[in-house]
Amino acid sequence: MTEPRCGYVAIIGRPNVGKSTLLNHILGQKLCITSRKPQTTRHTLLGIKTEADLQMIFVDTPGIHTNQERAINRVMNRSAAGVIADVDVVVFVVDRFEWSEADEYVAKYLSNNPVPLIVAINKVDMIEDKAALLPHLKFLESKVNAVELIPLSALRKTNLDELQEKIKAYIPERMHAFPEDQITDRSERFLASEIVREKIMRQLGAEVPYQVTVEIEEFRAEKKITHISALILVEREGQKKIIIGTNGERIKKVGEQARADIESLLGCKVMLRTWVKVRSGWSDDERALRSLGYMDD
Repeated sequence: MTEPRCGYVAIIGRPNVGKSTLLNHILGQKLCITSRKPQTTRHTLLGIKTEADLQMIFVDTPGIHTNQERAINRVMNRSAAGVIADVDVVVFVVDRFEWSEADEYVAKYLSNNPVPLIVAINKVDMIEDKAALLPHLKFLESKVNAVELIPLSALRKTNLDELQEKIKAYIPERMHAFPEDQITDRSERFLASEIVREKIMRQLGAEVPYQVTVEIEEFRAEKKITHISALILVEREGQKKIIIGTNGERIKKVGEQARADIESLLGCKVMLRTWVKVRSGWSDDERALRSLGYMDD
């Protein structure tokens, strides 16, 4: 009988490079919310994949920000940085040929880290001239000390198997940390709040107020129905109006779409109630961020 192996894998990168999409497809299940907006992921979340005697625990981190003016950005950076020191492998996700100030910032974060580093070049399905990849790989080699560079497409699931095989090589012999049927460390209550927030971000497009968060005030299973009350917090009255929309049409759509996803997650009928409230300054107040679950003590 082979020894059990278990290891932690951090997925790191600047905002909006496809870290959450990558994790969802590796797990074969939607666990992390996604949208085209930066700052979609705000919390560190574990995605657990167990195959026989091997357990890989993926840590999806918030994107690392160069702008740290607001408390929420500082908290998200601390969260991402704290993860890097405690894992067995780091996967640094970059977007095709793009190399921004934010990527440079992440690379500096990783430069003094002894943990094996795999660079995942995402969205390669959108590159027409694949020959242009070679010089870019050389460029990336000059920027980070990587054990592997893997071009892939998280969305199209291209090369995901190869990425996982490379990760497995660095997973140590260790007892499994979680039961084999567990896929995350987060509660259903937390996942429900994130689904509501995803639908708001997708609905609002360019209008999205970043000062929006969701607090679940009630989560109660009763016979075959789960009752959920979601409070959507914003910082200004104008943001409240945007989310509610004309005659409440927008908040109604958010509720319908969120309910469908939560029912799929929980496998039962859901009664979801949503309302919007103004709580000014929450995203720049560390005490408020702690009460809303942004800071792990």
